[in-house]
Amino acid sequence: MKPTVKIALLVVLIIAIGGLFAGLYLYNLKPQDLQKAKPHFSISAVDFQKAFDENEKAASARFINKIIEVSGTISSVRSGENKTLNVTLKTGNELSSIIGTFHNISDTTVFKTGNQVIIRGVCSGFLMDVLLNNCVVVKAGK
Repeated sequence: MKPTVKIALLVVLIIAIGGLFAGLYLYNLKPQDLQKAKPHFSISAVDFQKAFDENEKAASARFINKIIEVSGTISSVRSGENKTLNVTLKTGNELSSIIGTFHNISDTTVFKTGNQVIIRGVCSGFLMDVLLNNCVVVKAGK
């Protein structure tokens, strides 16, 4: 074999091994514990939804993939797929709300319609509603 072919094969092998390790790392990466994480933003449900209504592009750039702490009033609670719980917060807009998705939550008694709550989650976007994933309860009240 020519030396250039050997070098090219070695480079391809190194890149493949690096890709394999990077893939294994990302596959085994655990989600961040949002109970302990510091939020990037703390905002009311009304202001959070209003930011997307006024300028969706700017709000998306500012909030998506960031940890957001949202305070508001619960308007509905629904069970979702795979033992998830979807909690909807009022925003003052009939057509849009904040939906927080909770995974494997054991105590659902804090989620009563009309209760005030502060939740923390990762903003995943805006599709008529602002979506928060992997939510945790920061504070629950009446």
